[in-house]
Amino acid sequence: MIDLPPPGASVLDRPIAVVRRGPADAERRVLVVGAIHGDEPGGRQVTRALLRRRPPAGVAFYVVHDLNPDGSRRGTRQNARRVDLNRNFPHRWRPAPRGRYWPGPAAGSEPETRFAMRLTRAIRPHVSVWLHQPYGFVVPAAGSSTRLVRRYARAARMPVRRLPRYRGTAAGWQNSVLRNGGAFVVELPAGRLRETAVRRHVRAIATVARSPAPATTAAADGAVTTAGRTGQDARPRRPAIEWTPIPFGPERRAQMRRYARRHAGIDTAELRDPKVIVQHFTASSTFRSAFETFRSNAPNLGEKPGVCAHFLIDADGTIHQLVPLRRQCRHTVGLNHTAIGIEHVGTSDAQVMGNRRQLAASLRLTRWLRARYGIAVRDVIGHAESLSSPHHRERVASWRRLTHGDFATRTMRRYRARLR
Repeated sequence: MIDLPPPGASVLDRPIAVVRRGPADAERRVLVVGAIHGDEPGGRQVTRALLRRRPPAGVAFYVVHDLNPDGSRRGTRQNARRVDLNRNFPHRWRPAPRGRYWPGPAAGSEPETRFAMRLTRAIRPHVSVWLHQPYGFVVPAAGSSTRLVRRYARAARMPVRRLPRYRGTAAGWQNSVLRNGGAFVVELPAGRLRETAVRRHVRAIATVARSPAPATTAAADGAVTTAGRTGQDARPRRPAIEWTPIPFGPERRAQMRRYARRHAGIDTAELRDPKVIVQHFTASSTFRSAFETFRSNAPNLGEKPGVCAHFLIDADGTIHQLVPLRRQCRHTVGLNHTAIGIEHVGTSDAQVMGNRRQLAASLRLTRWLRARYGIAVRDVIGHAESLSSPHHRERVASWRRLTHGDFATRTMRRYRARLR
């Protein structure tokens, strides 16, 4: 049984609802979004017609008529804050200048985006069809199943065309999270659709609903490889990760750049080609207290930026990402220029290692990061092992022996054995 999230609301508090057609315990779930851009109304014709059709046996349709009601009311592509919602999802998101395609101040910054993310995680759709206008073809997103896209195109009598690999798209984010290749884009032709065209698209949705998508895995660069006959992916799957960012705006990035210049001799706050993953525990008992410490950006050892980590794993196993992986984060003296930091809510090595949910989440996350960046098992270290890392670099003499006692070598031998 699927527990739907509460209805969402736009920036101007207009409701965003999802309507289910079919049994709540259906074996296959199909998400269809009629509009994400307010100046592309054709998809709502399809979603209205879809709800008048009985789904195939074992299928439930989950339909969002309009993810951008403020934009639809104004007839604009963007939402009320002038954000292009289809550039706002946390998959390859990057800041960009304001304009027609502005991705917003941060990934997932908009309430409409966050509702779509909550809905995706709640129903975990096997197929997701994002309806757009005005080009008149079917578009594979990053990680889409080619077979599924072609099936839809044949049923709808449309060609398949590729568009540039835009950042922050809804379908690309879904494929990166669910790893089933089921999300893609349908660009309807411009203008109001004829009834015959609407019926074709409804039939096409029913066709892909009945057609199992092949198991796929999306590589870090967005290329798609099909799983073998056993259904097992060649690469570790990306675990479920909640985007829970701490403030990391221009001022904090400038502080990080100055820190990197002083301590590592590099003039950038970017994390390029990371070589190390460092495990920590927070020395606190709650997620909130740890999060507030990282959020506060309080000086540490008399210097800013404050301490932080890329990931924070709660005691219940929820993985929170606090900082984009392209940024350096201050978590380990001598390694911030080349290391990804993973914090665990807890007060000792034993507490974390004895928490089955938390440890399982930590191993899943670390395996995925290792595969993504090609990091050796020996370079997955505890904070207490930082001084022995061959990648350790610290230019300030008085800091060269600074380290912490969390995740000592004895603990990390067990952890690395589990990784293998």
